[in-house]
Amino acid sequence: MGRPTAIVLGAAGGGGYPQWNCRCPVCQVAWAGDVRAKPRTQASLAVSADGQQWVLLNATPDLRAQLLATPALRPRSGLRSSPIAAIVLTGAEVDQVAGLLTLRERQDFTVFASSDTMAALNANPIFGVLAAGVVTRKIVARDDPFSLPGALAAELFAVPGKVALYLEGEDPALAAETGANVGVEIVCGSQRLVYVPGVAAMTAALRGRLARADVILFDATLFADDEMIKSGTGDKTGRRMGHMPLDGEDGTLAALAGLGGRRILTHINNTNPILIEGSAERRKVEQAGFEVAEDGMEIAL
Repeated sequence: MGRPTAIVLGAAGGGGYPQWNCRCPVCQVAWAGDVRAKPRTQASLAVSADGQQWVLLNATPDLRAQLLATPALRPRSGLRSSPIAAIVLTGAEVDQVAGLLTLRERQDFTVFASSDTMAALNANPIFGVLAAGVVTRKIVARDDPFSLPGALAAELFAVPGKVALYLEGEDPALAAETGANVGVEIVCGSQRLVYVPGVAAMTAALRGRLARADVILFDATLFADDEMIKSGTGDKTGRRMGHMPLDGEDGTLAALAGLGGRRILTHINNTNPILIEGSAERRKVEQAGFEVAEDGMEIAL
């Protein structure tokens, strides 16, 4: 019987770090092979209460590489097998669901998602490669506890955000609390882990839930709201993309100040200087009591 554990499969935002086509200052450090800048794949987490059955939180385009890098998730017996028993989705962005296509070789598992996210999957025929007689799709209502394999309990909850980029209309709501963007709370015994890879704003209800958690993995897409504009890598602010910045009076560092437990930053965009160990921005988040997630990080529950 293994111990309850969470493994960070990936800690980067969409595109990974370094991003395949980017030479921003932060990516250049990684391309140069500098040991201060560890490469990261796109954000996902694996959780298990017993070390035998594992639940993935999101399935990124990097999933195959993540499985190869994580011995706990490799097949163990018989001709074909997998310890992956379920996947919980926080939304329908490409970097949250594209990895499902990697798991199309007729392996039993269950996909749990909100009605909004499941509707996006059902509307896209490419996900039909997940054979209906093998892969079960279950819609989960927000704030409605449900059971996961391996004696885990879970709950999806409202997080201010927006629909997936490819589903946006001309004037998308940027901080709506809908099923299109949710957080996940995992309960293992007396321990609570909260995973929020995308959040546009802090609310009293969200902070209250975070205050009850022993481990928080939280959105750290950009350090500064105008980071991508200033670096020339994009024309949108972080908030326009549905992500709070880390810095600033109403940023994540201020919003999560004073909370107990472990506070771990994840879903880190390739332009974010906290990816460089020793940078001023990295020192600032560490001095504020935050950890910076990296691929392969193990978290005891």
